[in-house]
Amino acid sequence: MATTSTLADNYFELSGQVALVTGASSGLGRHFATILAHAGCTVVATARREERLQALRDKINQDTDIAGSLHPYTLDVTEPDNINAVLQSVATDLGPVAVLVNNAGIGKTSFFLDADDKTTNEVIETNQQAVWQVAQRCAQQMVEHHVTGSIINIASVLGLRVLTGAASYAVSKAAVIQMTKVMALELARYNIRANAIAPGYFSTEMNSEFLDSDAGQKILKRAPMRRHGELSELDGILLLLASTRSRYMTGTVIPVDGGHTISSL
Repeated sequence: MATTSTLADNYFELSGQVALVTGASSGLGRHFATILAHAGCTVVATARREERLQALRDKINQDTDIAGSLHPYTLDVTEPDNINAVLQSVATDLGPVAVLVNNAGIGKTSFFLDADDKTTNEVIETNQQAVWQVAQRCAQQMVEHHVTGSIINIASVLGLRVLTGAASYAVSKAAVIQMTKVMALELARYNIRANAIAPGYFSTEMNSEFLDSDAGQKILKRAPMRRHGELSELDGILLLLASTRSRYMTGTVIPVDGGHTISSL
């Protein structure tokens, strides 16, 4: 049987592409970075936790079955000057970014009436404003270097439907969805596509304790598949959107949620 990297190299044609992943030190971002490295990409793994990025680099670059490579860059996505500096270094060291996985984000529980300004601003700054700034800077670099690019924003099913107790998070992810459509409309003339993945509930270190709780289990049982997703169940859509196999797709928002968005409240 062909390996994941062989299939990706032969079908998704990603070998040698410079792919930047934000929030790559844990959770979905770490998984996305690993899968893109398997697919042959030169992965720029970014996050604030440098030691975690270095550990991921060592693990991936020592694996002889992985076709690509991983390069850690410390990045705080809420700092525009830091974004600019990292992208300049990447272009010099590895070449311009061709694939952006705009994944960094935070989750804070809050009801609308009780949400304090500080927490709300933190969520909006990271999940909305930083997504805008990273995508804008990457798109500017793509245009400057005449790169045919793919921007993949990580939204959420809570950007498509509402759940009580996650007010600022849901609003920020809804903004990412509309932002993706704006990017797609304005960047198509430059051969840059913008699409979004809207994951449902996937178990990561950030939410595993909640999903195992009674409250988490009640939420999962509302979805037709009645379970959380496995990280590997995001691989196909990630590779599709990153590659030229989806070159006629832009402005799409794709839920990967076990049917959560079609379930009753």
